[in-house]
Amino acid sequence: MPKLQKKRSSTPCLGICSTTFGDEVCKGCKRFAHEIVSWTKYSQGEREIVNDRLEKFKIQILQHRFAITDKNLFESMLEEKAINFNHSLDPLTWIFDLFRAAGSQTFDISNFGIKSLVQFNPKTIRDEINNELLELSEAHHERYFKKN
Repeated sequence: MPKLQKKRSSTPCLGICSTTFGDEVCKGCKRFAHEIVSWTKYSQGEREIVNDRLEKFKIQILQHRFAITDKNLFESMLEEKAINFNHSLDPLTWIFDLFRAAGSQTFDISNFGIKSLVQFNPKTIRDEINNELLELSEAHHERYFKKN
């Protein structure tokens, strides 16, 4: 049976929602509280808008740090390691999923068809990327949704 691939409208939920503790931006998936609450009511197009925003933020963060040298190898390694990623998004965003899933484990990114464009600390890169994504999401929320 072929593996079911995520669509652009698939939920970005990671199952660790911090909005239940009062955060306006989820520390897990980086969606806004109102998006999480309304997700099941959103049309496919509305869900795609949210995923497009998150995709653009991830690309902005990752494009100067990493390059994918072999997309097919990268995809097959993620599937082999059972790492959850959205097939319909830009493969550069999958790097976020790889580091998130790896946690504190170090690994050779070249084995995944990725090369580094800058020097990075394998012990801190996951948190650096995650924090930068949260900062971008919070700034976006502050600018466009926060009521003063």
